Amino acid sequence: MDIFELYHNITNPEVIIKTGGLFLILLIIFAENGVFFGFFLPGDTLLFTTGLLSSTGKFDVPIVTLLISISIAAYLGSLFGYFFGEKTGSRLFTKDDSLFFKKKYMFAAEAFFIRYGAVALIMARFLPIIRTFAPIFSGIVRYPYGKFLLYNIIGGTLWVVSLVYGGYLLGQVVPESKDYLEHIILGIIIITWIPVVVTYIKERNRAKKAAEITTDSNSDR
Repeated sequence: MDIFELYHNITNPEVIIKTGGLFLILLIIFAENGVFFGFFLPGDTLLFTTGLLSSTGKFDVPIVTLLISISIAAYLGSLFGYFFGEKTGSRLFTKDDSLFFKKKYMFAAEAFFIRYGAVALIMARFLPIIRTFAPIFSGIVRYPYGKFLLYNIIGGTLWVVSLVYGGYLLGQVVPESKDYLEHIILGIIIITWIPVVVTYIKERNRAKKAAEITTDSNSDR
């Protein structure tokens, strides 16, 4: 198995579910919610596909079991990220880029957190990459643990229930939807990445304007 085939297998929701079952789903959700090298793993698409396949009988695990176990995996993943960030501190901002770590993702999480405050911990659940690094940044800045725990549970629950149960309901209403799984996954990817791209463009433009103001201010002296 070459690296491209391996990447396909660990990022394809249907392959993950069929080969690893619930255990692999929980492991990936844990990693994608707070382990810094887990940013490339599928989150939204995996949750939705899990619910859809459960509904159509292709994944024989009760929906209640899925909702509870996956929610717990999401909570624990974010808690791990928080304590990891608390332990490593700002050293992550000086860490060299690698295949499994990009500093720009940390800066994106920082900008998102600064702009939206505590609500960012809930909103971040629905944003790929930001979802992985938001809890880590929370730990770095020593965000109050009690508040983090509360928003972690709220955000994690909303994220898991909306996507897993959303997929489950689609399978109940439109059983044939399982035959169009690839198209559904592509649609979810596009929808979930739109706010990430929009946020990135806004932050880049804001930084550019700030730099221009600073330059103009210096030139007037």
